[in-house]
Amino acid sequence: MRLWLVRHAAPVVAPGLCYGRLDVAADPTATAAAAQALRRALPPRWAGWHSGLQRARALAQALGAPPLADWRLDARLDEIDFGAWEGLPWDAVGPGALDAWVANFAHHRPGAGESVADLLRRVHAALHEVRALHPEGDVVWITHAGVIRAVQWLLEHGPAAPRRAEQWPAQAPGWGQWRIVALPGLGIFP
Repeated sequence: MRLWLVRHAAPVVAPGLCYGRLDVAADPTATAAAAQALRRALPPRWAGWHSGLQRARALAQALGAPPLADWRLDARLDEIDFGAWEGLPWDAVGPGALDAWVANFAHHRPGAGESVADLLRRVHAALHEVRALHPEGDVVWITHAGVIRAVQWLLEHGPAAPRRAEQWPAQAPGWGQWRIVALPGLGIFP
C-alpha cells in the first residue's frame, strides 16, 4: 500500500507564531494550486483521510471527493498540540520553556499540551488502522508537518519515541506538497 502524506497549503498566520492545534486558515489561492497539482499526480483510485483542522479540510474540499469513498475526518492526523503556547510568538515562549522541552523531548508536554510520545501513539494507531482498512492501493492523508515527521520516525524506528530532539526528522514536505511512502505489512505496527 502507498500512503500519500500531503501537507496543507501555507497558513495565514503572522511569521514566527506558534501554532499546532490552533485552527488557522490556509491561503485559498495556495490551497487551490496545491489541489490542482495533487489531482494531476494521484492515481485514478484512492481513498482519502484528512485532519480536522481547517487548513487540511480546505485542501480536501478543493481536491474533491476521493474515488473509493467519502473523505474520512480523523483527528489523529491533527498537528501536535502546543497547549498554552498556541497563538504565541515563539519569542514569547522563551528559551527556558524550549530548553525544558528539548531536555525531555519525548515526554515533555510543551505548553502543557501534547508530548512527542503522545503524537507518536496516535499516529501509530492511525497507521495501523489505515493499513488494516486499505491493505492495497493508495491512501491520501492531508495533514501537517508534525504528523508527517511522526510517520517517518515510525517507519524508520518503530513506536519508541526519540531520546533526543536532534533525532527527530527535520525534513517535511513544503506547503501543499507531499511525500509518498510504502507501508509494510501490519507486523511493524503491533
